[in-house]
Formats: sequence, C-alpha cells, structure tokens
Amino acid sequence: MKKVLNFISISNIKCLVLLLLLLFVYTFICAFSYVNAVSTDIQDSVFRLHVIANSDSKEDQNLKYIVRDKVLEYINSVSNDLDSKEDVINLANENIDEIQKIAEKTIQENGYNYSVKLNIGNFAFPTKTYGDISFPAGFYDALKIEIGEAKGQNWWCVMFPPLCFVDVTSGIVPEESKQIIKENLSDEEYDLLSENNNEISFKFKIVEMFQNIGIKLAQS
Repeated sequence: MKKVLNFISISNIKCLVLLLLLLFVYTFICAFSYVNAVSTDIQDSVFRLHVIANSDSKEDQNLKYIVRDKVLEYINSVSNDLDSKEDVINLANENIDEIQKIAEKTIQENGYNYSVKLNIGNFAFPTKTYGDISFPAGFYDALKIEIGEAKGQNWWCVMFPPLCFVDVTSGIVPEESKQIIKENLSDEEYDLLSENNNEISFKFKIVEMFQNIGIKLAQS
C-alpha cells in the first residue's frame, strides 16, 4: 500500500510539474505573440533620424549637433506637412544627395574634413523617450547619418510622426504630433507609448525585454 501511495504521489508531482511547464510555455507564446504584434505596428508607423558623431570628444559631439540642426532645418523646409511615413521616406530618398551636401558643407564650414555616410534602412534602436512619449527598443526604419569614423555617441529623433521639430525638454509632445501617432496605432499601442500606469508600464517592459533580446541576437 505504501508503495502504491508513493507511486501516486510521484505521479501527481510529475503531473503538476508538467502543467506548470505547459502554463509557462503558453504564457511565453502569448507574451511573444503580443510583443510581436505590438512592436510590428509601432515600428511600421515610425521613421527615425539617427546621427552618429565621429568620436566622443567634446568637439565631435558639438559638430554632431550642428550637422543635426542643419539637416533638420532643410528637411523641415521641404516637408510641406507630410502626413504619412511613406511620404517622409520618399522625401528622404528624393533629397538624400542634397542632405549629404548640407552635412558635408556644414562639417567643412566648421573646420573639419570628415566624410559623411547616409543610409536609409532598418536599424536597431534602444528605448527612447521624447517628452511624454516613449518608443520601445526595436528595429525601426530610419535615415542614418554617420560622421567620419562614426565611433561617437548617437543622437536620435522621430521624423514621422514629427517629433524632431518639437522641444521635448518641456516634457510634453504637442497634441498634433500625438494625434498623428494615434491615427497610426491602436488605442492600446498608443497607450503603451504614452501612459505610465502599472499595467501599461508592465506591458511596455515586456515589449522592451523581448525587443532587446532580439537586438542582441541579431547583433551577435
């Protein structure tokens, strides 16, 4: 009888372990599916600008910001209130030679002879906050500007929706920019970017965790 009871007890433990394992797998699959769906929608709605300095020296970092300002000034002058990501990407492609000339001229006018490399593609980005809007880590379409050896710190902004042209130091993104984001995302996806309640923050952390893992695997 004791052997039978021991066998039943062991069987129950095995069943419990199996159920817990299945629950973990199910939870992981659900979390992965959620992250994949949300991240894809957010990334498909955003076009970013990425500027990389020649080095981390004070002079090179300062030059990076000067180049950024000149490029943004030009892009803003020709954007004509574009209202879709595709339009902004087309604008960048059509004007990429002019953007290159502006960057090179700016560098020369400031006493440097660094080369400039421009590329429009899909790149890894860390989590980044613009005022009261946060974009999770992930792979985003972007215009990348590499100055010289491009070994310095990065600078990022969002060209669409238009967050490059606002003062995010105030901690508030203008309502018109938020409205464009809302129009391109579901309510939950928009809340994920803009809310700070515990449930949304937890979901943001899940998205951030999975995306960071994806970035590390892609770069390994």
